[in-house]
Amino acid sequence: MRLGWLLDWIYPPRCRFCGEPLPSHAEEYFCSACRERIRIVSHPLCPTCGRPFLDGGGEDHLCGSCLMRSPYFERARAWACYPTEAIEGHPLRDVLQRFKYGRKLSLGKPLGRLMARACAPFFHDCTFDVIVPVPLHPKRLRWRGFNQALVLAREVGRGWGVPVDPFILVRSRETPPQTQLAEEERRKNVRGAFALGRGKTVQERFVLLVDDVYTSGATVNECSRTLCRGGAKGVYVLTLARAVS
Repeated sequence: MRLGWLLDWIYPPRCRFCGEPLPSHAEEYFCSACRERIRIVSHPLCPTCGRPFLDGGGEDHLCGSCLMRSPYFERARAWACYPTEAIEGHPLRDVLQRFKYGRKLSLGKPLGRLMARACAPFFHDCTFDVIVPVPLHPKRLRWRGFNQALVLAREVGRGWGVPVDPFILVRSRETPPQTQLAEEERRKNVRGAFALGRGKTVQERFVLLVDDVYTSGATVNECSRTLCRGGAKGVYVLTLARAVS
């Protein structure tokens, strides 16, 4: 207790976006002003892929994409909505951009802890055998210096008491960035891009797949397809953010 107080005094917790001081021992990672600008994923949403219906009315129901093509994963959930448009000064978008592309690795742990704490209720009825981060191709990993999904996954694993194995899934083929691709192009782009790691098995295991942002779902669905073909009993997806337009 005394050590925590001392650390808060020396290094007071601050909002990850604007730097505003936060209350001591705060479980929040954004100040109240920034938090108000972040739309938390809530009902109604698609019970399969977790897509939020932003009109705010009605009950949960399958979205058009899941009705047309059932994904390989059982359920996907995210903490907050991520604007696809480049909105200047959006707290969550800015922090994720700094973490992922600005190589601010120090942001990973608090964001991962936020995922672990805020998203646990989404999976209250699940028991996972292993957590698997979405892998990067070795070339991209060398360029970035770290896998953002692994950083987040480790914090979720620590918070939930589930082992993390970053070698179960590998990226066997380098793919162009998904950013500028349409939904169907994204699916084609990642088709066959993943494989089980050498000597690894997921036979009869429940897997939690972790990534930073769920955009079209093409990447996590292809990862899930690989895991299911490898014998996984069920694959679930957790991301910090869900892209919305």
